[in-house]
Amino acid sequence: MESNEILAVVDSVSNEKGLDKNLIFAAIEEAIASASQRHFHEDAELFVKIDRDTGEYSTHRNWLVFDEADEEFHLETHISKDNADLDLGEIHTKQQENVPFGRIETQAARQVMLQKVREAEREKVVSQFKSQNNQLVNGTVKRVTRDNIIVDISHDAEAILPRDKLMPGEIYKINDRIRAILQIQEVEGRGAQLMLNRSCPEMVTELFAIEVPEISEDIIEIRGIARDAGSRSKIAVKTNDGRIDPVGACVGMRGSRVQAVSSELGNERIDIIIYDDNPAQLVINALVPAKVESIVMDESSRSMDIAVNQENLALAIGSRGQNIRLASRLVGWELNIVSSEEAEAKVKVEETEFLANLTSSLSVSDEIAEKIIALGLSSFDDIAYSEDSIFKDFVDSEEEIQRIKSSAEDAALMEAMGAITEEEGNVESLTDLNLEDVDVQKLANKGIKNKDDLAELAVDELQEIIEISSDDASKMIMKAREHWFN
Repeated sequence: MESNEILAVVDSVSNEKGLDKNLIFAAIEEAIASASQRHFHEDAELFVKIDRDTGEYSTHRNWLVFDEADEEFHLETHISKDNADLDLGEIHTKQQENVPFGRIETQAARQVMLQKVREAEREKVVSQFKSQNNQLVNGTVKRVTRDNIIVDISHDAEAILPRDKLMPGEIYKINDRIRAILQIQEVEGRGAQLMLNRSCPEMVTELFAIEVPEISEDIIEIRGIARDAGSRSKIAVKTNDGRIDPVGACVGMRGSRVQAVSSELGNERIDIIIYDDNPAQLVINALVPAKVESIVMDESSRSMDIAVNQENLALAIGSRGQNIRLASRLVGWELNIVSSEEAEAKVKVEETEFLANLTSSLSVSDEIAEKIIALGLSSFDDIAYSEDSIFKDFVDSEEEIQRIKSSAEDAALMEAMGAITEEEGNVESLTDLNLEDVDVQKLANKGIKNKDDLAELAVDELQEIIEISSDDASKMIMKAREHWFN
């Protein structure tokens, strides 16, 4: 390429695309180096420098200073310390003759340059929208394909709305107006892309921020949301002003505000509940109008057993389990709905099992074990660290009290050691599936603690717990099942 041609291309592309000239020079340098590569060994490391004023360019080649006696020494990429007059590990650079470009080299350079310019142009557009990431944007449908809808979101920017990010049953045609959440995502091999999403929870929160001024003014906060796009959503709201009813403000006069949001979402049903820092109370709020009779919480597994009477059972569970599933997502705990009768039976079973553990681990009679349970002591830790005085009514001596408490402390320690060993084994088992620590924790919170637990999930169930594509979820479940067939 001639120097005047290079300068002309830089000026032309910079003016047409509005890109910095240094970006264009860098793209041309990479293009010339790539086209020149075919005249060198495939492992050769080349780079090109262009004088920004004259347009003249020079070709250079790098070698790594390497031990010549090492069996990995490669003449095309390495150079000995003596020949380079440099220390081991440093880079030896030498200018090469510029390769004369024929038709093939010119075409190859042109393709690389165009690709780099397009990437730079896309990065410029993406950078303009970084401040709007995860926010609602308006656009016009420009093109409809089998897999995506291409949307104009400004005069010089397009975004992609995948069909699986639409709500069920939605159909858009060219020139239709559309609102969606802008999500900047890294796509392998293509860099950052402007993507749109209408099925994500943020779609609901952003629409409420538009319809409810108190939200944009930070008087009301949306503290949580769970959504089945196109069907039903639950949002938890909290007020920073005790004089304002957050639910009433979000509903609006005669339901006008919530109806405006629901209409934009295809008449999606929206439940608005009061947020509470206490997860048990938040669950009670989330399941209204079903009445909760009792809740048993397990902090270690972040699960709750919720007892409701038979009349409220179907209401609490919802159609196809939707109500309890959304409540679980909203609270971030695994929720298990049981009838009052089942809850009472479970408590009795647990008391019976604990009674048997007490008699064997503490070497006490059934009568003493029953009296210990009657005191409200439900674990070995409770017994080990309770006051001596509470045992004096049914234990004969101070020595026997100390023996019981010491035995309870030993039993609690054995339980803890067993739990730690099991947890370490479970984490190691899930780590074999190349899961991130945060995803391992999310699975554990849902009671998925080892490969067997994960292997029993369906693809959509795994996607509800962690962010993963359908293909990756399917592969992970199959990998978790591999040991079943070995």
